[in-house]
Amino acid sequence: MTAIEHGAAAEPAPVDRSRTVAVVGAGTMGQGIAQVALAAGHPVRVFDAVEGRAAEAVAAVVARLDRLVEKGRMSADERDGARARLRPVDDLSRLADAALVVEAVVERLSVKQELLTALEQVVAEDCLLATNTSSLSVTAVAGPLKRPGRLVGLHFFNPAPLLPLVEVVSGFATHEESAARAWATAAAWGKTPVHCADTPGFVVNRVARPFYAEAFALHEERAADPATIDAVLRECGGFPMGPFELTDLIGQDVNEAVTRSVWESFFHSPKFTPSLAQRRLVEAGLLGRKSGRGWYDHAPGAERPRPHTAPPADPPSYVVVHGADGLAAELLELIADAGISVRQSDDPRAGGGLELPGGGRLASVDGSFAGAGRGDVVRFDLALDYRTATRIALAPSAAARGGTLQEAIGLFQALGKDVSVIDDAPGMIVARTVAMLIDVAADAVARGVATEDDVDTAMRLGVNHPVGPFEWARRLPGAWAHGLLEKLHGAVPTGRYAPSPALGRRTFDGADGEGADA
Repeated sequence: MTAIEHGAAAEPAPVDRSRTVAVVGAGTMGQGIAQVALAAGHPVRVFDAVEGRAAEAVAAVVARLDRLVEKGRMSADERDGARARLRPVDDLSRLADAALVVEAVVERLSVKQELLTALEQVVAEDCLLATNTSSLSVTAVAGPLKRPGRLVGLHFFNPAPLLPLVEVVSGFATHEESAARAWATAAAWGKTPVHCADTPGFVVNRVARPFYAEAFALHEERAADPATIDAVLRECGGFPMGPFELTDLIGQDVNEAVTRSVWESFFHSPKFTPSLAQRRLVEAGLLGRKSGRGWYDHAPGAERPRPHTAPPADPPSYVVVHGADGLAAELLELIADAGISVRQSDDPRAGGGLELPGGGRLASVDGSFAGAGRGDVVRFDLALDYRTATRIALAPSAAARGGTLQEAIGLFQALGKDVSVIDDAPGMIVARTVAMLIDVAADAVARGVATEDDVDTAMRLGVNHPVGPFEWARRLPGAWAHGLLEKLHGAVPTGRYAPSPALGRRTFDGADGEGADA
């Protein structure tokens, strides 16, 4: 049963708020899930195999409720009512009346299987069982159960009380009504649930991999330094954080382990190949903020590296438009608004892009090396919105003259952009990342992992991307992602950038893009 089929089913009623919700595992995530269920009005029971841990978790949740009262986000009466419904228990048998049990214990398959097998002997036949696993197969977790159809994945994101997304994961044996009831319950708790099938990484941890992988690859290729790559993805791509600063926040060990798990689960697919540079950080104990150093130095008083930003250059007095260049066409209004004359060429042999006064060309990123077939050329990167972007990346070809690069820098500075010049890397920074996000997402949808809308929702809410991959695809010219990856695969023929069959079908069926052909 695929996630798409689950999404089409009628939704049953959620677990009634008068019924008990039990959380097994009293760590940070377990506490967060207990708080969410408590806030929704349920009686909540917390169990942990370590003596005293459940009571500590209950005290921690109550302390958070107290802080909410202090901040005016909860009344004292609401806090008192919630506190009265929350209890620690010291034996699984005391969860017998639960209508829903969510396990949030250690990420070891044998531990989860043993726990859920024991719970089956305690709870009623209509009790819904859920695992909060982020990396294990829901199908495998349910394997030993007598009634595996009632087990569903409920993957909350940390911190659970604050982050809205919940991935509702259907294992191979999960009954459709179980997944639908879990979805309805998460929605009733004020969350935004998305249905997905039980595949490695589910939606978010699968589709998000290129955001990290392409940045790390560009760093390993010495195309740009971490601070510059982060700045370009933030200020040009619209992402709230760059991959280097984000993984320092997450923890390099945590992020690398997820990447390695997905790669191994997909039988070492080149699409998900881990980063050797990140692996070296983990081996060296440079895990990010929690260790004081990762890609960046987080010691008190440490100065943050600045992105490469080109010094001021004179803008060209005019540009000449040669033929079709879908992304360059978006800049023409901005160029004219900046007082730079825009002239149209009537030479059909001149090729595409913008000709600068010195005779060099400015062309949009297309997946090939900047100098491929053109010589004196500077390529510019993709932007989420060229009008509001505050930075742009430029990549000169090896044959680009210094004057051509200076004219290109001056042009974008006249449009109000900081300019980062990077080495000639096929696909550049934002474009390579976005094309791979689109490709991996298209492949996931084609394999029944989730719907397009759920993928976009998951990526916006789960990892805070500005838009989902399918929204990116709709904003760009129809064959843009497929064409860029074909050229990138030609430049880097490792298989990593070969467009998936799913992306090919979307491209040639006309499912993507509203702009002119790239």
